[in-house]
Amino acid sequence: MMESMGKKKPRPRRSFTPEFKAEIVELCQRGDRSVGQVAKDFDLTETAVRQWVRQAEVDTGQRDGLTTSERQELEALRRENQRLRQDVDVLKRATAFFVRETR
Repeated sequence: MMESMGKKKPRPRRSFTPEFKAEIVELCQRGDRSVGQVAKDFDLTETAVRQWVRQAEVDTGQRDGLTTSERQELEALRRENQRLRQDVDVLKRATAFFVRETR
């Protein structure tokens, strides 16, 4: 019973539209409220809001890093690379099988 005191129940993962994130970022960048206050006002985690602000700064060239489109391209290329490696592995096994069968 003592173990559960003070522990928060984990928050369910939520997803937000790009438009909503852009509005939150705009509120933070206006400067009349802190990131922490904006997060609290919209029942968001401060960590998530800070990440959205950071990514928006990268996307607009105000900060170094991968833009959103570059991140998406990188993810797609990694998926394709993994699929191609699997295809090569299957072909290697098939080749080895047919070499054994023809001897």
